[in-house]
Amino acid sequence: MAKSSGKRFMKLAGMTASIAGKAAKNSLKHLSSDEEKRLEARSALMQDVGVQIAETLGEMKGAVMKVGQIASQYKDVFPPEVATALEKLQKDAPPMQYAQIRAQVERELKAPIDELFDEFEETPFAAASIGQVHKATLPSGQKVVVKVQYPDVDENCDSDLKQVRVALKIAGVLNMSRELQDKLFNEIRQSLYDELDYNKEAHNLRVFGAFHAEDKGLIIPKVIGSHSSKRILTLTEEIGENLTVAATWDNDIKQKIAERLFHFTAGQLFGLYRMHCDPHPGNFAFRTDGSVVAYDFGGIRSYSDNEVQLFRRFAKHAIKADVTALEQDLVALGIRRTDDTDIPGEFYQEWLAIGLKPLSILPYQQDAFDFSSSQVHHEAITQMRTSLKYFGQFQPSATTMMLDRTVSGQYWNLVNLGVEIDLSSLVDEYIEL
Repeated sequence: MAKSSGKRFMKLAGMTASIAGKAAKNSLKHLSSDEEKRLEARSALMQDVGVQIAETLGEMKGAVMKVGQIASQYKDVFPPEVATALEKLQKDAPPMQYAQIRAQVERELKAPIDELFDEFEETPFAAASIGQVHKATLPSGQKVVVKVQYPDVDENCDSDLKQVRVALKIAGVLNMSRELQDKLFNEIRQSLYDELDYNKEAHNLRVFGAFHAEDKGLIIPKVIGSHSSKRILTLTEEIGENLTVAATWDNDIKQKIAERLFHFTAGQLFGLYRMHCDPHPGNFAFRTDGSVVAYDFGGIRSYSDNEVQLFRRFAKHAIKADVTALEQDLVALGIRRTDDTDIPGEFYQEWLAIGLKPLSILPYQQDAFDFSSSQVHHEAITQMRTSLKYFGQFQPSATTMMLDRTVSGQYWNLVNLGVEIDLSSLVDEYIEL
C-alpha cells in the first residue's frame, strides 16, 4: 500500500482523537439545552463526523475504505447523516500505478505478465477500494477481465476495522449494546475477509453459475483457473451497458431486466440459501434483449434453513398484514426488543402500506408500480419522524443486515432503471399464501 501500516494507524488515530474532542465539546455545550436543541446539535455533530470519516477513509485505499462503503449501506445501523456522508465512498477510487499492478500479477501468478497474457491494458476500466480491473487477452485469443487486489490490503484489515469502530463509538454513533456491536462488526469483518479472498470468490462464481445455468438471460462470468489466485481473479469478458444507459430503453426491455434482478435475488435466497449481497449498480450490466450480467461475487451471505423459513414466514405475515404474527417474527429475527412496551397495530399497518407498494400486492393497488416516480423512500422518511417514540423498541439485526442491504439496493436499481412493472406474480412464485 502507499501508506505504511504505521502511517495508516496514525491517520486513523488522529481522526478518532479529533472526533472525540468534537463529541465532548458538543456534550458540554448542550448540557442544559432542551431536548429539541440537543437533537439539532447531535444532528449537526453527526453531519460533521460523517464528513470527517468519509474524507479520511476516502484518502486511504484498502479495507478501511471498504468498511466505509459497507457502512454507508447500513442506514439502520448508522445515523442518516453519517451514512449520507459515507455514500460518496461508493464512487470509483483513483487507480493504482500500473508498475505496482504488474508486480502484483507476476508475484501472484509466478510468471512474467507478457507470458501470461497476449495483451494487458495498463489503464484499468474500474478501480475500487480493494483492487482494480483490467481488460486483457489470453494467449489463446480469449478476451478476459483481470481483477487485481492491491498489495497488503489484507494485512491492514483488522487494525483498520478496529479504528473505525472506535471512532464511531466515541462519536456516539453506535447506540447499541456491546453484544450487538460485536455481532454487527463480526458480520462486516467476515464480509470483508470474504471479499479479500479471490479463491472464495472463484468458488462462489462456479456455484452461482451452476445455480443460474438454466436461467435464460442471467449471465455470470466464468473463472479462468489457470490465471487466478487468492489476489488475482481472471474471468471471461461479458459485455453489457450500465444502468444509466438501460434506463433509456423501452419499458418492455426494462421489465425483463427487473424480472431478472428479482429472480436473481429471490431465487438465490429461497432456492440456494446463499445470496449475492452487493447489488451496487456497478455490479450489473444490461443488454438490449433484457439480459442481465452479474459481477462481483465476493460479498456472499449463506443462510440456514431456519433463517430462510423465518424470512418466508415474515414475508407471508407482512403480505397478509397479520401484525401479531409479524411482531413475533421480528422478535425471532432479533429486530424487535423483548420488553413489555406495547406497539399499536397501526404502527405496523402504516409501515406495511409504504413498504409493500413496490411489489404491487396491496389490496387497493390496481396497476403496475411506476418505480420512476416512486415516493416510497420519501414516505418512509416522513413516517420515521412520526414513529420516533417507538424506535427504541427496535435494533439492527446481524441476521438481516445483509438482506436489508440487498433488498434496498435492488429497490434503488429499479428506481434508477425507471421501470413500470407489476411484481405481484413474481412474489407469488416464492411466497405461498
